[in-house]
Amino acid sequence: MAMRVSTLNIYNLGINSVRQNQADLVKLQQQISSGRRVLTPADDPVASAQILQVDQASALNEQFKINGQNARSAVSLSEGYLQSVVTLLQNVKTQAVYAGNPTLTQSDRAALLSELDERYKELLGLANAQDGNGQYLYSGYQGNTKPFDEVAPGQVVYLGDQGQRQIQISPSRALPVSESGRDVYQRIKEGNGTFVGKAPSPNTNTGNGIIAPGTVKDLAKWQAAAVKDYTIVFEVNTAVTPNVTRYDITETATGNSVFTGAPPVAGAFARVFQPNAAIDFKRLPGDPGAVAFDVGIQTSIDGAPATGDKFTIKASQDKQIFDTMTQFANLLKLQKDTPANAAFYQNELGQVMQSVENAITNITSVQADIGTRQKEVESVRDTLDDLQLQYATQKRDLGDLDYAQAISDFALTQTFLEAAQKTFLQTQKLSLFEQI
Repeated sequence: MAMRVSTLNIYNLGINSVRQNQADLVKLQQQISSGRRVLTPADDPVASAQILQVDQASALNEQFKINGQNARSAVSLSEGYLQSVVTLLQNVKTQAVYAGNPTLTQSDRAALLSELDERYKELLGLANAQDGNGQYLYSGYQGNTKPFDEVAPGQVVYLGDQGQRQIQISPSRALPVSESGRDVYQRIKEGNGTFVGKAPSPNTNTGNGIIAPGTVKDLAKWQAAAVKDYTIVFEVNTAVTPNVTRYDITETATGNSVFTGAPPVAGAFARVFQPNAAIDFKRLPGDPGAVAFDVGIQTSIDGAPATGDKFTIKASQDKQIFDTMTQFANLLKLQKDTPANAAFYQNELGQVMQSVENAITNITSVQADIGTRQKEVESVRDTLDDLQLQYATQKRDLGDLDYAQAISDFALTQTFLEAAQKTFLQTQKLSLFEQI
């Protein structure tokens, strides 16, 4: 049985065919003009979802790249300030060497003191440096807290903490972009970094002995030693010609000789002293007593110590650079009116130079760590660039248009549209009114 098709249905079918081909043609035009195959989620739901994921990953990747640039700027700024500190401390060390010139007058040292005061203020300013956002570089986590404050002339306290602010430069890496002022300016070891030899302060020695920085012969023995606080005590026998100077090594806390376990006996000190000869902190052939003793260190003393003169040997402690600057300033005010005071001056000056050198070493170590972080930022940036290229390729594969196919489809759809339009025109002539 034949199906009855009304004139209205014929018109609707023709119009719908034209409209559909027009819509297809417009969509192809949009795809060709934009270069994109997926214009709406309906075009390809699976690819559209994947493109959204790629876009989100790409945006996050771009943010990591921006973070990396910010991190590099921050650590580069800090490194620049630290280089200024190193230069300043090198100048201070030069001043200390010059201060050791025995021909300097009190007026010369007063001029040095004035210059040192300016260096001290400059150092305090560098330690309180800020970045472009007003955040302090050396206050740890507390970027809004001024790290170093002079609570009294020459007395500086640290108000920050021991943390390091970080910036996320990749999904798995948060890079430190600030330093703890404690690590940079305060955790600086005295002496040679393991132990420090000192003359008593205030000065009670009457001779002109000057102690050397000393060396570590066996670090494991020093670290294992139960006692790390000793005193070298001197006695001069004036009953013989030439005079003979002898010394003993005692545990500072007890005053007992490390060789005999008892206080040194007047007239029978353990060893004969020779200027600049090694003073070994271990039992040697000829030492009195039988107590085992070897803490793995060695020092020497120049000059001529007097009876009762003492020098202490202690484990190195942390000393902030501001205290060293204050020590240097106080030293420049000292009168060198006697050989003993002149020797004390040289002993203290040696400590200052060693501490400044240790501070330079510490800060250059921090600079080296910053340099490592700068290289890491560059490496991560290269990785992010490669990843961004992969995202772009993936997105292109998912959503970009095949121009050859699209142009072919456009031509074909255009043909379909023209055919539909002609067919519709012919359909209009099928009305019975056309036959009347």
